[in-house]
Amino acid sequence: MAASLPSVTARAARSAVRGAWDPKLERRIVELRRRHGVSPQRLAERAGVPASTLHRVLQRNGISRLADLDRATRGPVRRIETSRPGELVQVDVKKLAKIPPGGGWRLHGRQSYHHQRHMAGYVFIHSAMDAHSRLAYSEIHHNEQAVTVLGFWRRARTYFAAYGITVERVLSDNGPCYRAKAFTKLLFEGGATHTFIRPYHPQTNGKIERFNRTLRDEWAYARPYRSEAARARALDAWLHLYNHHRHHTAIKGPPVSRVNNLSGQNS
Repeated sequence: MAASLPSVTARAARSAVRGAWDPKLERRIVELRRRHGVSPQRLAERAGVPASTLHRVLQRNGISRLADLDRATRGPVRRIETSRPGELVQVDVKKLAKIPPGGGWRLHGRQSYHHQRHMAGYVFIHSAMDAHSRLAYSEIHHNEQAVTVLGFWRRARTYFAAYGITVERVLSDNGPCYRAKAFTKLLFEGGATHTFIRPYHPQTNGKIERFNRTLRDEWAYARPYRSEAARARALDAWLHLYNHHRHHTAIKGPPVSRVNNLSGQNS
């Protein structure tokens, strides 16, 4: 049986409900959250504080979601903040199952097509995102080898330059393609430094991880494509929509609104 969480005093809880908030109670709730890493609902039940009140406390301290806490240390995840475009560009690769000719299970149902994914193989979506503006660039490839990453980065750097962005630093995971000396050399030649996330801490690369989810939900699996080629043809149009028209909550507008936009780009 799991050990029960220490409860706060009933007096402090009643005071919180009446509005006379106790700072000690707030510190206690934050301590319980970090120590046990349970959801706000479970924490509220065991701490004796209404869930709505407790949720406001966690929001105020920036730990209202489990994703806000580092899984290893239970401390707050440190978000990377940037002040200008190009200060940091995050890169990553997303692996997707190919769509077989005629469409996959999303079009025909799981029962008939559950083996098609393994028969069709995979594609790899290489992406780069400017952390300040969220401006993104993606390409579809058949592998994630270093030589592929080198070509991808040259084109991504040109893409960012067209928006007046000079890349100063690149952040990547520890994949072999990014560990290649040739990749680090290419970045250095372009005036950028290369840093890596801590092993098993993908949240450090959180902005492009979030972009990968959006890419998956709003492009890759947004509709039942009839072939891999059909999905590939839709990528450029979706990227334009994402960069120029899709409202991004964190920056209160589309990514292009935060870059040194050139005449004719924002259309």
